[in-house]
Amino acid sequence: MNQAPHVAIVGATGAVGVEILSCLETRNFPVGSLKLLASKRSAGKKLMVCGKEYTVEEAKPESFENIDVALFAGGSISKTLAPEAAKRGAVVIDNSSTFRMDPEVPLVVPEVNPEDIDWHKGIIANPNCSTIIMMLGLKPLYDISRIKRVVVSTYQAVSGAGKEGIEELSNQTTAVMDGREPEANVLPVGSLPKHYPIAFNVIPQIDVFLDNDYTKEEMKMVNETRKILHDDTMEIVPTTIRIPVYRSHSESVLVETEEPVSVADFKAACDKFPGLIVRDNPAAQEYPMPLYTSGKNDCEIGRIRKDLFNEKGMNFWIVGDQIRKGAALNALQIAEVLIAKDAF
Repeated sequence: MNQAPHVAIVGATGAVGVEILSCLETRNFPVGSLKLLASKRSAGKKLMVCGKEYTVEEAKPESFENIDVALFAGGSISKTLAPEAAKRGAVVIDNSSTFRMDPEVPLVVPEVNPEDIDWHKGIIANPNCSTIIMMLGLKPLYDISRIKRVVVSTYQAVSGAGKEGIEELSNQTTAVMDGREPEANVLPVGSLPKHYPIAFNVIPQIDVFLDNDYTKEEMKMVNETRKILHDDTMEIVPTTIRIPVYRSHSESVLVETEEPVSVADFKAACDKFPGLIVRDNPAAQEYPMPLYTSGKNDCEIGRIRKDLFNEKGMNFWIVGDQIRKGAALNALQIAEVLIAKDAF
């Protein structure tokens, strides 16, 4: 690599943007120059990064002149500004859903399909957080035997619904403990007419329902998994659920492979797989939990066991920090692959 890249972070003041900045520091990511961009409302804010103070600027098309890598933290701004950044020569790594299913845009989890980065045309998409976490469990199994079918239930933290989701859980918990009726204004979907409390409750809806009675979040998991693994025949049946946990998503996954795979072989593959920690000792009550994966880079997998009635079935439980590995870290890892290949 000739020089450290000139980097822009769009949405630098939001939850994912702040997490990207944290990962920049902890990973010693090489930065030639750094530009922090956000909405007009957030422009002027000061942020400290690697001991240096930066002023947040309003994101505009001309903000991307002489930028090598533009990390978009997510949101509707990607639709208009990501193409503008790419047009000016930046490689865009986008955390929104805008480009994920575009056939011209690679959808990448670096531990799973880094080779897809090579065919980008200026934009690379970060998958949905639930998809990323599940992929770290599916890929080591897929490499042993092709996966035919996946049945997955997710247990997703309120921070997946943003700052408002976190505040709603806190306020409702306080209200219930004080003997007051909790107010619900955010979940399952803020823009819909009906809302339910999340404190002391579980809500089996994330995002809006589609015509097939699956939610948009559930269909993201179906379509993105197929695209990442380049396997349009894989059957994926998801149910996405919001639970009263602040951070880290958990997933219960039942997989059917083409050939039988032993627990020992699958565990050995998981042990070697980057970004994945095997925490699986039923006798000692050791298994992954969201409280202990929050703020961590790696996902944890456990409760690995065979299907009781199908020799080709494998069950596992996987947990990961959806803001970190499910968003910020994954985007930064894509940028690290670009730098390693001197491909910006």
